[in-house]
This record gives sequence, C-alpha cells and structure tokens, in this order.
Amino acid sequence: MVLGFFAPEAVEEYATQAVVFEPTRLAINSFTDSGVRAHIEGDFTMDASRVKKKSVRDFGRFATWIAKEVETEPTDVEVYLPEYGNVVLGAAKVPRIKVDIRNGHTTHVDFLTDLEPGEIGGIRRVANDWIDGKLSQLRVRGKADVAIQSGIIHLGKQTIEQSLVFQGNDLPTVPAYNISKINFHEVNLPFAHKGMAADVSLTVQNNYPVDFTIPPLGFAILVDNCSPTDPYIMMADATTEELHIEPRQDVHLNVSGIVRQLPDALTTACPGSHESPLDALLGDYIHGSDATIYVRGSDSPSLDTPKWITDLISDITVPVPFPGRQLDHLLKSFSLADVQFHLPEPFAEPDTPEAQPKISAKVKALVALPEEMSFPVRVDRVKADADVYYHGKKLGNLDLHKWQKANSSRIEADKDGQPALEVESRVNKAPLTITDDDLFSEVVQALIFGGKPLILGIKAKVDVEIETALGKFAVRKIPAEGVVPVKPIGNKGGFASLGLQVGDIDILQTGPSSLILQAEVNFTNPTEYSATVPYVNVNILNNGTVLGQATAKDVVVVPGPNKNIVVEVLWDPLASSGKKGAAVGRELLSQYISGYNTTLTIKPHNGTIPAQPTLGKALSGLSIEMPTPKLRAPKSGHDDDSDDDEDASPNLHRNLHPLLPLRHSTIYLTHINATAYYHDEPIGRILYDLPFAVPPGESQSPRLPVDWSLGSVGYEAVRKALGESEVECERGGRGWDREVAGGGVGEGTGDWG
Repeated sequence: MVLGFFAPEAVEEYATQAVVFEPTRLAINSFTDSGVRAHIEGDFTMDASRVKKKSVRDFGRFATWIAKEVETEPTDVEVYLPEYGNVVLGAAKVPRIKVDIRNGHTTHVDFLTDLEPGEIGGIRRVANDWIDGKLSQLRVRGKADVAIQSGIIHLGKQTIEQSLVFQGNDLPTVPAYNISKINFHEVNLPFAHKGMAADVSLTVQNNYPVDFTIPPLGFAILVDNCSPTDPYIMMADATTEELHIEPRQDVHLNVSGIVRQLPDALTTACPGSHESPLDALLGDYIHGSDATIYVRGSDSPSLDTPKWITDLISDITVPVPFPGRQLDHLLKSFSLADVQFHLPEPFAEPDTPEAQPKISAKVKALVALPEEMSFPVRVDRVKADADVYYHGKKLGNLDLHKWQKANSSRIEADKDGQPALEVESRVNKAPLTITDDDLFSEVVQALIFGGKPLILGIKAKVDVEIETALGKFAVRKIPAEGVVPVKPIGNKGGFASLGLQVGDIDILQTGPSSLILQAEVNFTNPTEYSATVPYVNVNILNNGTVLGQATAKDVVVVPGPNKNIVVEVLWDPLASSGKKGAAVGRELLSQYISGYNTTLTIKPHNGTIPAQPTLGKALSGLSIEMPTPKLRAPKSGHDDDSDDDEDASPNLHRNLHPLLPLRHSTIYLTHINATAYYHDEPIGRILYDLPFAVPPGESQSPRLPVDWSLGSVGYEAVRKALGESEVECERGGRGWDREVAGGGVGEGTGDWG
C-alpha cells in the first residue's frame, strides 16, 4: 500500500507491460437478444522481462512479490475505436477474477461474460474497410473502472485505460476455404413456377480457439454490374443451417442458394458492348478465371436468430472469389457435315464479304455437361468464330457470327460417367476468309492430286444460347476444337475420276477469227460435297497456247453425276495468243476435222473467279486435259440425235462437215481452198468463195468447180476410176459425178459434187 501510494505510476507501468494473457478457448454459450454469452478460458501471467525500464522492472517484481495476488470486483468494460470517432465497438460484463501477480506465476482463468455489440454503424464501417483492404492498422482503447483488493485489503476503484494497435500479422485475415462440391438443379417455386437451386459444400480453415454455434443465417448473392460504379445485381438468395464451430478445427459448411429469376440487368448487354454482366461472369468461370461474387447478409430463415445479428451483417458485403473451372474440353467434338461450297458472286468488290467463298454445312457438336449440372437444358441457337488450320498452320477464318437455329438432345452418362448434349445446327453461306494464299494453294493441289483425304483442323470460340427453368441466356466463347475430313476430288492422276464429257455443241455467234459456242458438259463429282458456282471462267489451251475461254454461270454441283451443265466457249486463238495462237488453232482444227485424236487443256487463271483472285491464283497451277469431242456421223435418214460414236471416216465428203457433232446449228462455209493428191502428186484443186449452208446432220453440198491437173498420173487414175464406176456413184450419191462439155473429160473442166 505504501509503495503503491508513493509510486502509483511505476506500478501502472509495470502492470501494463508485464501482464500476459493467452486465451486458450473462446466459446459462445448462447446468443441473447442483445449479444452473446461467452465462455472465456486463458492463462494469466506476469512476465517482468517484458518491462523495458530496469528500475520499474525491479520495483514491480518487489511490489507484486509482497502482494502475491489480486482480485477484481465484477466490472463493465467498454472498447472504443479512436480513429473512428471513438465509436463503441462493444461492451463486456466481466465477473470477479482472482489472479497471481508474482513474476512467472501462471493463473488459469475460466469465466462467463456477456458481450454486447456497440454501435452497429461503426462496426459496419470497420468491417467494410477491412474487407476492402483499407485497414492497415486498427487502434482500440479499452476502459474500465475496476475495484481491486489484495487479500483483505481493498485497494479502491481504479480507472484503467489501455490502447492497443493491431497491424500487419496482428490483423485477422479472411479464412482460406475450399469448395468441394457444387450441384445445380431445378426446384419448384410457388404458383407453379420453377427456379434454379445451387447446393454448395465448402470447407473453411479455422485457426482460432473459438467454440460456438452459429444460428441459421440468410444471405443475398450479388454479382458485378456493367460498371464498377453501378450497384451490384442481386442474383440469388442463400441460407445456411445451424453450424457448430470447434476450436482450431476446419469448418464444413453447406450452403443452399435459389435463383428465382434472372434480372433484366443481368442479361441485358452493357452500353457500348455486346456482352451482359452474366456473359462476363460465365466467361470468367468457363475459362478458369476466378469469378467474383458478393455475399451480403439478409433476413434469417429462422425466427430464433437474434435481430441484432441480421442488423449487423445486412450492410456488410464480402467479395468471394468463386474459382473458375477450365472447360477447354467442354466440347467433346465439333465437326461439319453435308458441306456445300459457294463461290463468290462474279462482280463483288474484292475484300468484301460478298467476295469470299462461303460454306453451308450442318454443324455437329457434342457438349460435355459438367457433373454439377443436374438440370434439364436445351440449346436453341449457336454461333461461333472459327479458325481453319492445315498442318498446324492457319488457313483462314470461318465466319459463323450470326445466330443459327439449333436443336439438341441429351445423351446419358457414358463410360466416363459424364452426360453430354448433342447439338446440331445448319449454317447457311458462312464466309470463309483465306489468310494464307500459299497454304490454300497447297490444300487445293492436295485435293486434286493427293489422292488421300485431307484433315482440316478447326479451333473455335462458340456461343451457345440455352434455355433452362430461368429462361434463355447465352454462354459465350466456349473453346472448341475439331477436325473436318475432306475427301480428295480425284486420285493421284488429277481429274481422271471426273469423267469429263462434252455433249451437244451449238454455235451462238461467229466473227472473223472467233466462235462463241455453247456446250453441254457431263462429269462426276467423286466427293460428298456440293458447291454453288455463280461464275467461273477458265482458259482453253493446246500445247501450252491459249486458244480461248470457257465460262459457266449459276452452276450447282452435287455429289455423283452432274449432267447437262451448260458452258459457253469463246474460241478466238488470234485474240488470245496472237499469230502463234492462230497457227496452233488452225493446226488443231485441221487435225480435228481430219479425224485425228486431239486434246484440249482446261486451266484456271487469276481471273477465274473475278471477286476472289486468291482462289483463282490457287487454282491456276491446276489443269484438266480432256479429249476433243469426236466427229460423229449420223445414221441414215435424219436421225440427228444418234449417239453413234463411230469416228467419221477420213474421206472428203464427210469431212466437209467439220463441226460435227453440231446437232442444232447450221454452219455457213464462206471459203474453200482444197487440193486433192494421188501419191503425193496434186490431182486437182477447189477454190470456192460463195457461201453455202451446212445444216445439222448429213447433207449435200452444191456442185463445186474443180481445176484439174491435166496430164498428171493422179488425173489419169481418177479418170479411169470414174469411168469404171460412173453409174454406181450417181446412184449412191457419193464420189465423182462427171459432167463434161463435149461428152468427154479431155476438156479439163467439170463439177465436184
């Protein structure tokens, strides 16, 4: 008493620095209407080594050795927050406590106390600053009027104030947690409505010596809006059951949430964007990124939960990282079937969507349903942005950005134990933009000459519009990979398998050095793919010299036989290749008319598809060699439609019809310059400049004047032959029909019939 009377400041300094209290257990016996009844256990020790000043340390040890122990009367303790306007954090009613105050002696303390929260608004401010990461330190000040006695000596009532600063590791952190299970399923709501329920099981790490039971609580689940300044969007209600917390034991928690409907703000596209807040949330989740949701307290599902708890948590919002799930293999397969190719419009502007080749196809996808999705789902529409690859290199981009109708069917769990959704959609005229011209040329050549199927790879970001009990919404940018096997057009011999044949030929127009023909072409498409060709133009060559061009319009190519495809041919060797072309063209026609086997070469060029020079360039390295349509003489009579393929015999009369098999066009011969030979010796010559018509089929020409080479060996041979078979020739309508002035042939004039 004497020492405390003369040196009160030293006693206070020693007591403040030397006292050590280690809580060993904090349990909440019960929740009351105004707070909680807590059971506190701990160890009280005086440790003189903690006192900084030696004089105070020695004096304190001496004084406490004399006093041995002290006892406090029941006391009210209040805790303030000086940096928050001295708001009351809480109050406690501490019962009578007796402790040994000698240095190094430990007293185990065990008592019940009533704890009451202070001002709810102030506590919320502290909690929100801590959650937002703004709380680097926290200063608290405790104040109590404590009546103390030692033995039978009363030391009076002392006002004790103590400030503590919590910072760094002293501040508690959000406990670590692990979500062990999530399950989504449909639930029935009032008025015959359906909602979506989420059952979540998680484990929360507990490093604190606390022991209490949490009553049932209710929470609102919120998500980000379009802008950080916009209010959060409420998506679901969640509840927890009564939960017992044991000291330093992990907490196993089950949470049930119900989504009653999707708010419009959640599914409406944000200003200046095509994505909604729901798109952003699902996008983070399916790409493996943590999606942040927010948990805010709300009304408790139990009437037994004290109101002060719901008041306290109702304005505290806790961000919770929701771990994403890498769904790279969500699409188990992605392929195209019933493919149809559409070449560009002929006069489209280059580098526009109209100038790109297009693809129509049936898109097939097999979507693996995550095991946590235990509710019916239906796919209504799909769209995608797909890159096409060949040998690992990007070939181009397949634009499927427009929504396409789809249908789906659920496939029950396979041997892997995972259900799936089979989705089919029809894509109509999706543009294919070629980004690597050289690679495209390689693909085309492999199709023509490779003889083996090609494997094109597809990497896509797929958007899927699904319908659930909550309505329709889109899941965007699902990663998908697949392959498209493409059958070759021909074998290693190129176009041999096309079986290209030319049927009827008509002449549409003639010029001084040109012909415009119309022909019907038959060929076989050996692939399973079809194509629409609005316009295509190719060169016609012989021995590497361009002699003309062939053009086809609005052609639909189907798998298998394709018959009567109309092609327009411009035959103009002079305009195409100059004098050399004219010479090659004459030689080709001479061989053709004379019945020899001749061939033409069909070769694409850069302008084959005017709107897509890239495609024409890729095809320009290819060529199709085809036999020239053979001359065919009709059968007797006027059977113009005869399919007799027997070659016309190389005699002069038949070959005056040089453009057989023209079955519908009349040819006008405007000039004939012909010489007949016998053993390489000229017999006679026809030089005729009067036009005459050659109708389809076999016909008779007018009488043509002949200038004979009189006295030649050949002339004598012809005269002898005519004299021996004159009647027979007149009757048969062939050969020589002699009509000589003066009744003989010696005059040297006559008509060639």
